[in-house]
Amino acid sequence: MKKWLLILAVLFAAGTAQAQVKFETGSTDNVREMAIKQGKLVFIDLYASWCPPCRMMSRHVFSRKDVGEFMDERFVAAKYDTDKEPGKTLLSRYGEGAIPLYLVFDTNGELLGRMQGASSAEEFMAGVRKILKAQNGIKKNSGN
Repeated sequence: MKKWLLILAVLFAAGTAQAQVKFETGSTDNVREMAIKQGKLVFIDLYASWCPPCRMMSRHVFSRKDVGEFMDERFVAAKYDTDKEPGKTLLSRYGEGAIPLYLVFDTNGELLGRMQGASSAEEFMAGVRKILKAQNGIKKNSGN
């Protein structure tokens, strides 16, 4: 019985790991190129290992299957530590010093929106949807 429970636990953990948000750690240029090839936007998570809200988001939001699927459909996501480059530069350019900070860019490098702080998965996805909706409105208006 213990053997079966262990096997089920391992299978469940493997399934959960695959469902989470897939963050790239390559250069911003590589992430942008991936987004262009995949026809997606760029999402950047600026965090620090010592930041409790950042760790909470990793554990309770970005690890969820629904969030992973939602993000994977729309974005090439990258995660950068603000104590290292390029995270330090991105935070000084787009942030006000507080993390976690989430940035959404188009493939031309234009900032479409930003969100700051920890939230529930539902609030996080609602914030991202709001940025996407505003971006879609801009596309429609520029096409007229």
